[in-house]
Amino acid sequence: MKIQEYPRGPTPFPCVRGMEFLSNEICHLSTGDMLREAVANKTENGLRAKAAMDSGALVTDDIVFGIVKDAMKAPECSKGYIIDGLPRTLEQARRMEETGIKSDKVVSFDVPDEVIIERTSGRWIHRASGRTYHSTFAPPKTHAVDDLTGEPLMQRPDDRKEVVVKRLELYHREVNPIKDFYRSMGIFSSIDGNRPMQAVRETLASILDPVFLSLGGKLKQ
Repeated sequence: MKIQEYPRGPTPFPCVRGMEFLSNEICHLSTGDMLREAVANKTENGLRAKAAMDSGALVTDDIVFGIVKDAMKAPECSKGYIIDGLPRTLEQARRMEETGIKSDKVVSFDVPDEVIIERTSGRWIHRASGRTYHSTFAPPKTHAVDDLTGEPLMQRPDDRKEVVVKRLELYHREVNPIKDFYRSMGIFSSIDGNRPMQAVRETLASILDPVFLSLGGKLKQ
């Protein structure tokens, strides 16, 4: 079973009743993790990726797809995989199909832009310790000041509101055509991710369980 996910908020990819196969039998392929592992292990594609990064060039789709294909050969991926973070463009989606990186289901976890902006732009970090605060959900006792040391907190450039808004605009421009592509193939589903985790899990189960069964899988009771 091959699944793609498009998270749009802090909701993790869950595993619940009837869906233990997601953690027990299907591997999770994160493009960032796979890239770092390939570079660390000095695989052929990892060396190509490192050479590109060291020269300041972008890692090409050919290299990324090669790393994904290498990861798909691992024994733990023999019964399927979940791809996280790929494709990022319509061209990548098309090329994935052409090169044999196929999906049985594509799932988008949808969260309203205003919720993402609030959650992301409210994050503050104490650089030395890594302690994280949130201006709404976990505020420090004094604004922008670490509770334990009294040192100033910082906000990552990517977490600033104006940057988050621009990233969301780019997301919509690039991902909406991808959704339409998979929707035309009949394998796309979206989930309201702005709900309690259990509700999201149950909806995900209702989408993926039938796919798993149709591929010959057996749900654990």
